[in-house]
Amino acid sequence: MNEIQTFVPSHLNNAAHFLFVSNVADRAEKDAAVAAKCAAQVKALRDAVTAEDENLQISAKSLTTDKIAAADRLRDQLYAGYKKAVAGYANFPVEDMAEAAKVLSQHVKDYKIDTQAQLDKETGLLVNFVQDLEGKFAEQVKALSLGAFVEKLKAANEEVRTLTGQRTDERSAKTAGALKAARAASDEAYRMLVLHVNAHALLEGEADYAAFTAYANTEIDHFKQEVLGGSKKKPSTSTD
Repeated sequence: MNEIQTFVPSHLNNAAHFLFVSNVADRAEKDAAVAAKCAAQVKALRDAVTAEDENLQISAKSLTTDKIAAADRLRDQLYAGYKKAVAGYANFPVEDMAEAAKVLSQHVKDYKIDTQAQLDKETGLLVNFVQDLEGKFAEQVKALSLGAFVEKLKAANEEVRTLTGQRTDERSAKTAGALKAARAASDEAYRMLVLHVNAHALLEGEADYAAFTAYANTEIDHFKQEVLGGSKKKPSTSTD
C-alpha cells in the first residue's frame, strides 16, 4: 500500500520545523479528500502551527530593538545639538545671555553624559538632566531660546524609555519552553493527521488520497536530505 512514510519533525531546527508543518497544513486544507475526511485533524494541525508561529516570533529578535536604536540616535543628535548651542553662546556679547550659557555649560559638565554609554544609564541621566532644564535652569533655557531643544530632547528620551519598557514586556511574555511545547503540539497534530490519512486510504482505497500522500512523501524526502542531511545523523534542534 502506498502511504505517508514515517517522519519525526522534531529532528528539524526551529525554522525548518515550522516550514514543514506549515506546508503540510496548507496542502491538507487545499486537498478536498483530506480536508473533508480528516477535518478535525487538519484543524488541529492548523491551530498548532498558528501557536508555533506566535512562539517562534517571540523567540526571534524583537522589532522594538530597531525602534529603540532609531530613537536613541535621535536623542543623541539632539543632545549634541543642545551642547553645541550652549557653547555657541559662551562669548555672546550680551552679558545676561553669556552668563546663562556659562550656567548651562557647567550643568552639562556636571552630568558628563556619554551618548555611547549603556542605554538605560543614558536614559536615566537624561531624565534628570531635562528635569533640571525644565526646573531650576528654566530661566537660562528661556534666555537662550533653547526651549525647543529641551522639549525635543525630552520627547526622544521618553520614546527610548517607553520602547525599552515594551521590549521588557515582550521578553517577559515569553514563557520558558513555550516554543518547545508548541513544536511538540505540532508534531502530535501532524502525527495524528498522517495516521488518519493512511487509515482512510487503507479502508477506502488510495485513489482519493494519492495526491496528498505523494506530496507529503516528497516533502519528507526533501527535508530529510536538505535539512537533516540524510538518515546518517539526527542533528539536535536549536531548542534542545
